[in-house]
Parts: sequence; structure tokens; C-alpha cells
Amino acid sequence: METAISAQGLRKRYGDHQALAGIDLSVPTGTVLGVLGPNGAGKTTTVRILATLLEPDEGSAVVAGYDLATQPREVRASIGLTGQYAAVDERLTGRENLQLIGVLLHLGRRGARQRAAELLERFDLVDAADRQAKTYSGGMRRRLDLAASLVARPPVLFLDEPTTGLDLTSRLTLWDMIREQVAGGVTVLLTTQYLEEADQLADRIAVIDKGLVIADGTPDELKRKVGGERLEVSVSDAADLAAVARCLADVVPGEPAVDREGRTVSVPLEGGMRTIAAAAVGLEALGLEPEDFAVHRSSLDDVFLALTGQRGRAEAAGQPQPAGPEAQAEQAQYTTKEKQAV
Repeated sequence: METAISAQGLRKRYGDHQALAGIDLSVPTGTVLGVLGPNGAGKTTTVRILATLLEPDEGSAVVAGYDLATQPREVRASIGLTGQYAAVDERLTGRENLQLIGVLLHLGRRGARQRAAELLERFDLVDAADRQAKTYSGGMRRRLDLAASLVARPPVLFLDEPTTGLDLTSRLTLWDMIREQVAGGVTVLLTTQYLEEADQLADRIAVIDKGLVIADGTPDELKRKVGGERLEVSVSDAADLAAVARCLADVVPGEPAVDREGRTVSVPLEGGMRTIAAAAVGLEALGLEPEDFAVHRSSLDDVFLALTGQRGRAEAAGQPQPAGPEAQAEQAQYTTKEKQAV
């Protein structure tokens, strides 16, 4: 399989802060790479470098077959970019925004009008096409922003936290649109703080922390790294926890994990159905009726928490975290002018 995005040893420093400490990435053509990491980890700096908006201090990269250092114009002609903040002109209508970008991309006035009409139809913005963008809802602005990044039909698409702040319906709509692009052969690099989003969309996931890729693999591979499946038994009476723990210890080698507050005992599910059956028989022999008896599979929340030590569930819920030096610098520098330059 061909590689659409390749990066080796990318480094970037903001003053005394090392934003990237040697990032290596590889994204096969027609796939989605999800990039996860806490605020300030280096996600947006990586996107900005690969989109030619920022020069690395060290390292090299090839995007859509073009070298980042020697062929930046060709790279820009081959990519689309949707950043963390919608970069649309609020004084223009949705149609005018898309037509303007088409003209700037040398589609010609007729070609720009035709492409704008196609995208307005596809992104369900026809009814609002001739309203000023400032009247759009948050979800509509993000759809328009994504449409703008697709005017030139780029083979590579960078999406930097594209659904942050959207309601569930708008997020699901954007997910479908992203899947459609990938089905058409587009390669996507997606940064996100919604772990479910990465699980739903990404073929592979790279976890970045402190400017380095600390884990890389498919969602299932990463989940297996932090413990795979576990059998969890919950009881209504905390007094039964000791008996449940002894029962499960007879079924699976090792010490069961006991959560007294949650009244739950869990063990690694190493033997599959045999372990489940033996545990059920053992509990029945003790006369214990569990409140809950379930197999728990590690989630990306568990992966994120285990790998970075951050509150993955807080990020998955969209709760803000304090911005580090990199995040503050990026927010100040990521402008509409830069987006239009792409």
C-alpha cells in the first residue's frame, strides 16, 4: 500500500518549550490516522508543519508524494485543512465563501460556482447557502469549513479537532462525511480529543505525549496493550466481595482486583468462554447471585489514561483542560489568513 503521509524526526521548539521532540508518522493512502494526546502534546504543531504553515526545526516529511522542504507549493496544492477554529468569512454567504476559495484555487468563476453548488448540496447547506455565515449554527459552520477544505478535491485531508464543541447530531453528520471522503480514496490525518471519534473513524491511532509518539497501532491493538478483556462481577452487598474474589482467584491465576466502592471484582479474561463458565459455576456453588456479571473490554479511554496518565474520560466528554505553552502558542498563531494560504 502506498504511503500518503510520512514524517521522520520532526522537532519544533517554542522558546524554551520543546513542542515536538522527534515525531515519526506513516499514513497509508486511503486510510485515517487518528492522533490522540493531551493538550499541549504536539498534535496541532504536527498538523501545522505537515500543512506547510510552520517549518520544523529538524526532520523531514513527504505529503502526497511531495517533499515538505523542497516542494511546499505542490504539498499545498494536494491537501485540505480544517483547523480547530472555523475559518470562514462571516460577512459572506456560504455560497460566496466556497466560490471565493474556488476562484483563489484557479477553478475559474464558472468552475467555482459549480463546485460550490456541489458542496452545498452534499453538506446539506442549500437552504442556508445565501445567508451570511454569521447566522449559521456551530454545526453548520463546521460543515461549511469542511466543505471549503474539499473545494480542490485534495487527496490528503488534515482535520484538527474538527468536531470540538459540536452537539452529537452534528458530530455524527461530520463523521459520515469524513467516511465518505475516505471511501473515495482520500487520506485523512485526524486529531481529536473525543476518544470515541478516533475509535469510530481511525484505521490506526498514534498517541502523542510531550512531543513524542508513545504508542501506535490499530484501536484493537492499543486496547490489548492495556489489558484486553476482563470479567467483572458486581454484588449488591459489599460483604460478598471477599467470597467473589476467592471464587475468581480459583478460576484465573493472579490476584483479582477488588473495587470496594463500586462493589466489583474483576480478573483478566485469559481463558475466554471457559473462564466465564467456570466463574458462573463457582458463584452458583457459593449461592451468590451477582448484581452484574459482564465482560469488559478495554476502551480507548483506558488506553489514553494508561499511556499518558491524563484524564481520558474528561477529554472524551469534551471537558476543557488547561492549555500548555504549545496550545497557547498555537491558538495565537493559527489564523484565518494561514488557513486561506492552504
